[in-house]
Amino acid sequence: MDIRVLEKRDAKAYKKLRLEALQTNPAAFASSYEEEKDFTLENFENRLTNSSAYTFGAFEEGELNGVVTLQLEQKVKLKHRTNLVAMYVTTEKRGKGIAKKLIQEAIKRAEKLEDIEQIYLSVSANNTPAKSLYNSLGFTTYGIDRRALKIDNTYLDEELMVLFL
Repeated sequence: MDIRVLEKRDAKAYKKLRLEALQTNPAAFASSYEEEKDFTLENFENRLTNSSAYTFGAFEEGELNGVVTLQLEQKVKLKHRTNLVAMYVTTEKRGKGIAKKLIQEAIKRAEKLEDIEQIYLSVSANNTPAKSLYNSLGFTTYGIDRRALKIDNTYLDEELMVLFL
């Protein structure tokens, strides 16, 4: 298992995995497959070359099996914070510790970044496996965003979590 920050050259594999994520687990993302399916490869290259984000990828035998993004805040008063977003591991690779390794790498990067004191994330309130993983890594719940997402007239709550470094 190789975990590293994705680069422009990884855009094609990232696009494929991102679209799979949006189709497989629509409730886990604010964005939708319908919104991103027609994005060009350049859209994904731009995400991976954005200086305010680090997207980590988990590779096995050259294949991208999981991703998570550390999104840095841009406003001066928020620069002590960062956000963990877009966590996804392919269905067939779940339960093998890939998500944990990805998040650990993101945490290590955040600890090395100047001024970062805390990492925020949101997770579907009914996603027990993900919440357990985040708790095991030190994240704690500080709130519930009621009716955060609306998918086909169904509302989903999100649990808001933070890790103080």
